[in-house]
Amino acid sequence: MANTINYQLAHFVASYGKVSQIPPSTCPEVSFVGRSNVGKSSIMNKIFQRKGLVKVSSTPGKTANINFFEADDVHFVDLPGYGFARRSKAERDRWAKLIGDFFNSERSFNLVVSLVDIRHDPSTLDHQMIEYLQENEFNFVVCLTKADKLSRSKQGQQAAAIKRQLNVPAEDVIVTSSETGLGIDVLKRRIEEACLGDEDEGAESEAPEA
Repeated sequence: MANTINYQLAHFVASYGKVSQIPPSTCPEVSFVGRSNVGKSSIMNKIFQRKGLVKVSSTPGKTANINFFEADDVHFVDLPGYGFARRSKAERDRWAKLIGDFFNSERSFNLVVSLVDIRHDPSTLDHQMIEYLQENEFNFVVCLTKADKLSRSKQGQQAAAIKRQLNVPAEDVIVTSSETGLGIDVLKRRIEEACLGDEDEGAESEAPEA
């Protein structure tokens, strides 16, 4: 496998409503997770250089399934957004279980991209997500979205504040914008390092124990 990924080869693979429906890992996987309306679909489309491949919902919290995409023998997993208050408690509970079951399954967790809106302090759910990833020793980065909405100096201030609040090393925090492309090349490099950096780490790696 080459040391770069041709992201423009990206295509939709399948959508699953239950983790039990998902086939076993056969290649490296990158999982994207974050609050509803954090801009996850837009960031993924920017990575793929495709405007409409990952559907951007006009209704936050609408995506209720786990969606798989593939580019150059790497799977990109779009997890449901969490924490959208207008959805019923039953729906929110199902999504929480879906995300939890996914991370508790035996898969190729090469990299988890945890998305946080740079304009706001991390929510309780954001903190819980990062703590879970840290406690279970997942390889992850924090992708700060919507940076184009802030000035350059404010971006730096917010990134530093969020880094402290989440207790994440500076090198694992990436400031991004799906509008301007800021940080997208850095994110791509992290993805390639995680998925292609060591060919001995195949698709058989297991999820850390919860």
